[in-house]
Amino acid sequence: MDSNTTIRALAALAQEHRLAVFRLLVQAGEAGLPAGAIAEAVGVPASSMSFHLAQLSHAGLIRQRRQSRSLIYSADYAAMGGLMAYLTENCCGGQSCAPKVEAAPLGCC
Repeated sequence: MDSNTTIRALAALAQEHRLAVFRLLVQAGEAGLPAGAIAEAVGVPASSMSFHLAQLSHAGLIRQRRQSRSLIYSADYAAMGGLMAYLTENCCGGQSCAPKVEAAPLGCC
């Protein structure tokens, strides 16, 4: 992922309703959700929801597919992984970021 794509993705997520939609779609899994169900869950009118979905789609964070007469939206997990990888590419100056786990004393637990 390059810096322009990252900026587009972060800009799309830097809005309350779009962030809520993305998190909802991540939870929904590959099956995704229809636009109406997303609008209802987030509490946004359908006309506004189509704008937010278009922004997330333009940023490459979600996918859209037609199922009969409905549009189904799902998170693009590869794009999400690419964004996370870009943000953490040079994390911690080469040191492990994982918290240190201390060994339990012998005879404990």
